[in-house]
Amino acid sequence: MSVVGVDFGTLKTVIAVARNRGVDIVTNEVSNRSTPSMVGFGPKSRYIGEAAKTQEITNLKNTVNCLKRLAGRSFSDPQVQIEQQYTTATLVDINGQVGAEVSYLGNKERFTATQLIGMYLSKIKQTAAGELKLPVSDLCMSVPAWFSDAQRRALVDASEIAGLKLLRLINDTTAAALGWGITKLDLPAAEEQPRRVCFIDIGHSTYTCSIVEFKKGELAVKATTWDANFGGRDFDKALVDNLAAQFKEKYNVDIYTHGRAMARVIAAAEKTKKILSANSQAPVNIESLMNDVDVSTMITRQELETMIEPLLNRTAKPIEEALAQAKLTKEDIDVIEIVGGGSRVPALKERIESFFGKPLSFTMNADEAIARGCAFSCAILSPVFRVRDFSVQDIVSYPIEFAWEKAADIPDEDTSLTVFNKGGVLPSTKILTFYRKQPFDLEARYTKPEDLPGKQNPWIGRFSVKGVKADAKDDFMICRLKARVNIHGILNVESGYYVEEQEVEEEVKDEKAEGDAKDGDVSFIPNQRLVASKDEITNSRQAMDTDNKETRKVKKLVRAGDLPISSGTASLDAATRTVLSEKETSMVMEDKLVADTEEKKNELEAYIYDLRAKLDEQYSEFASEDEKTNIKAKLEAAEDWLYDEGDDVSKGVYISKMDELRALAGPIVQRHFEKVEAERQALQERLDAEKAAKAAEEEARKAAEAEKAAQEAADSEMKDAEAQPEDNSDPK
Repeated sequence: MSVVGVDFGTLKTVIAVARNRGVDIVTNEVSNRSTPSMVGFGPKSRYIGEAAKTQEITNLKNTVNCLKRLAGRSFSDPQVQIEQQYTTATLVDINGQVGAEVSYLGNKERFTATQLIGMYLSKIKQTAAGELKLPVSDLCMSVPAWFSDAQRRALVDASEIAGLKLLRLINDTTAAALGWGITKLDLPAAEEQPRRVCFIDIGHSTYTCSIVEFKKGELAVKATTWDANFGGRDFDKALVDNLAAQFKEKYNVDIYTHGRAMARVIAAAEKTKKILSANSQAPVNIESLMNDVDVSTMITRQELETMIEPLLNRTAKPIEEALAQAKLTKEDIDVIEIVGGGSRVPALKERIESFFGKPLSFTMNADEAIARGCAFSCAILSPVFRVRDFSVQDIVSYPIEFAWEKAADIPDEDTSLTVFNKGGVLPSTKILTFYRKQPFDLEARYTKPEDLPGKQNPWIGRFSVKGVKADAKDDFMICRLKARVNIHGILNVESGYYVEEQEVEEEVKDEKAEGDAKDGDVSFIPNQRLVASKDEITNSRQAMDTDNKETRKVKKLVRAGDLPISSGTASLDAATRTVLSEKETSMVMEDKLVADTEEKKNELEAYIYDLRAKLDEQYSEFASEDEKTNIKAKLEAAEDWLYDEGDDVSKGVYISKMDELRALAGPIVQRHFEKVEAERQALQERLDAEKAAKAAEEEARKAAEAEKAAQEAADSEMKDAEAQPEDNSDPK
């Protein structure tokens, strides 16, 4: 089973895998440690990741980027118009959802943002599988903390379209916090003061701040705040606008009227920003920007900081809000850890350091920290991967309320209730109790729509409770619904049941032990907190042996049956997901066929050049002049065909043409092979003979040495015998 973490970014995506020795970053097909988050479309196939980036300038209208920022949004959302400034493809309305209109396989096609993200995740899946040499099915993916329920559902749907099972959507800064904390061996014990760390993530398009408390084996997010339109691309835009004004004044060219010129200036601005992070000034030179005009200028770091001053003034607000939400002061923060590509801007670091009045920490890889945290999260959730125990407690980003129609028989009933408060524990479960005589509906929505980024619909879902009917004995059926914000941060009403009053036997306890079920008791279950009265608490323990124990009969509310619930949410229905998944699989196969066809075409071209060169060199002595002339003529004809009518044919045609040329050159290649093989055998025989001669020589040498040693031993014995004195004494 693979353990993969994905930091799905606006500009680029980083993939991490957990292995026995730790976490590694996966490199893509061109050995880069990150992959551009974009999808392009062409007349034959799609271009995804690096391939999309390569053809972006020449195919602007059919290349879609900022994929994450489009997820789960309606076309009417003002945020979509902001994204259109950064996306060269035309964004369109597809049944209320935002999508892109592109030219694909020669036809105009429309794809929703969810489909586009699914396409991109298919590529990420292939890249990870290529590194692991194993199929990839499960992953953990990062998501901005400000994403709404609809946006999170869109990412889950996109993952399923790509054939992936999303184990967890984890907030960006929470992933960074996990990656930071799980490797620390000196965290405080449970009874000690927690270590408080402020994580600031400045990405390509979002600025997020989280305050996290660490203890041994656990982390708890205390506050998360954000500026959803503050990031590296906003710095780039300020510089692009300045360059556009300069070029207009100096060279009379308007880049806003020319898509390719605009794209080239954006690329130059991004490069210049990076240079200015380490240098005081940087030149900008672009050849033939438009209308054959070359442009150049010089930008200093001070000028850039002046351009982005309005952005820098927004730096402190998310931090102040996070401290207020966590009920802490900046003096309470032990460490300020900075991640994200935008964190390299010196002026930004200075503002944050000035706010806290203490040095910042950069112990994590700014570009890879979140992906590593995602990999750790995936490893924790994986049943086959053993990781040090480390619990992660996140928080709910927006307050959620339920609303329902008032029951006719309960005139003073409230019709709405905020069930999940902002800052509440995530994941979390609540039990809602209703008294009803017939089926009813309830809706979930965000309590404060103004807090949502853009103008998103606060509606989350509608849940219809079936099977409700009045009991013959009672006027109402007591219905209980289990509402849960799950590990992804997505709300669902997971189940429903009704309870009835029944007589049950229970053990009589003494007064000292009778405190177990007083009114207002809190029953704790993993990730749940339920408050119930004495009569509402159900006995979940197994019956104990009651022999020789006094019991009594009491009336209690017990679960009597299930209530079916049908849901209507922003998620795609199963049938639509299946259709889109099959379509994605089909497009993947088409892309593979096009890639294989291109590979065979390149092989044929390389073979033509290679064989032509070898006829005059390597194969020269093995071919007659007539054979050379004939084959060269065939090669020239094949080359002309390849660049004319053979430029766009099927894979099978290229294979057939290759086989034809190989068969023509076969006899010559065979003669060359036979000579090479004969030379190899002759060489081997000579080597074997030399080896045998050396072995015989070594044997003779050893025999001579043995004979010499034996002679020396015999001589030594003779000398010893001669040296022995003669015994002449009389035996008497």
